[in-house]
Amino acid sequence: MTVALMWEARAAQGRGGELLEWAGARTAELSPKPSRSELLRAPQDRVLVLTWWEAGYDDRLPELPEPDAGLITRAVHRWRFESLGPAGG
Repeated sequence: MTVALMWEARAAQGRGGELLEWAGARTAELSPKPSRSELLRAPQDRVLVLTWWEAGYDDRLPELPEPDAGLITRAVHRWRFESLGPAGG
């Protein structure tokens, strides 16, 4: 089974680049490594990290931590999904 973890945060005013860099560095440090990862950004300095794992839905998986409070405007949002494969197939 493939499990996808989503991690999303909104940076404090003017700190979007710093949050993006922080999230990329933390993703590179995950151990074990995910089978795939992707870093995304959106308006209002939002940063999203997706990681994919070959694991059971309830397995314990490494997740990105919460950044320092001064770097973000609110608590990080986290979601876990079971991958059902490519859409439209």
